[in-house]
Amino acid sequence: MEKLPIMKVGGSIDTAIKGEYNLDVVAILKEAWQITLKSRMAINLGLFFCLFIGMFVSIIASAPLGGIEEVIKDPQSMTLLNIIVTLVVYPFLVGVEMMGVFHSVGLKTRSQLVFAFLKRGSWVAVCALLTSTLVTIGLTLFYLPGIFLAVALSLALPLVVEKRLSPMKAITVCIQATRFQWFKLFSIYLLLALAVIISALPVAAAGGSELGFIAIAFFLFCLTFIAPMFYNVKGILYREIFGLQTQSSTDKPDSITDTFSA
Repeated sequence: MEKLPIMKVGGSIDTAIKGEYNLDVVAILKEAWQITLKSRMAINLGLFFCLFIGMFVSIIASAPLGGIEEVIKDPQSMTLLNIIVTLVVYPFLVGVEMMGVFHSVGLKTRSQLVFAFLKRGSWVAVCALLTSTLVTIGLTLFYLPGIFLAVALSLALPLVVEKRLSPMKAITVCIQATRFQWFKLFSIYLLLALAVIISALPVAAAGGSELGFIAIAFFLFCLTFIAPMFYNVKGILYREIFGLQTQSSTDKPDSITDTFSA
C-alpha cells in the first residue's frame, strides 16, 4: 500500500526555541472564531465527557475522605483530590487539546478523539501534574510567577503527544519558545477570559430574581462558543509556534485517524 506524503505545517521546535515565529493576535482570534463556528460540537462533547469523568472521580475519591463537603473544608484532602482528578482526567482532556490543533490545519474531528491518546496517558498525566504544581507554586509567590508559567506552559500537553516529548522536555521547550512573545499569548488568553466574565455579568446582575434562570442559560450558551474557541486558539498557537506533521489526504477528510497516528 502506497504511503501518503508527509506534510509539515507551521513552525518547528528548532525555530520556536530561537523565537523565529510571529503571532498576529487579531488574525489568530478571527481564524479561531471561524473555525469554532464550524467545529464546536466535537470539542463541546469532549469537554462534557471530561467534566463527567472529573465529577465521577471526585465523588468516588472523596468518599473515603468523608465526602465532597468534608474534603472542601480540609486543604490537604482538597490537594489530594485535585491530584487524583488531574491524573485521571488529563489523558482524556489532551484529546480536546489536539482537536484544536487538528482544526488549525483544516482537519475535522470527532468527540471520540478524547480516547485517542491514552497510550501516552501516563506521560500526559505527569506533565499536567508538573505544570499545575509549578503554576500553583508560582501563584504563591506574589502571583506574577504563576501567571507567567500558566501562559508559558499552556502548550506543553500537545508537545507530549504530537512531538512525543517527555514531560520535562515539553515543559522546558515550552518555556524556551513562548518567552519570546509571552505578552501576545497573555493578551489572547486575557481577551478570552474577559469574554467569559462579560458573559457571566447577567448572572451576577440577576442574582436570585426570576431572570436568574435565563441569565444562567445565556451564560452556558456563550460557553458553548467560548470554550471551543479557547482550544481552537491554542491549536492555532501550537501550529504557528511548534508546527505539526500530517499525512496529506483528500480521500477521507472526516477521519482523523487517516491523517495522524497517535
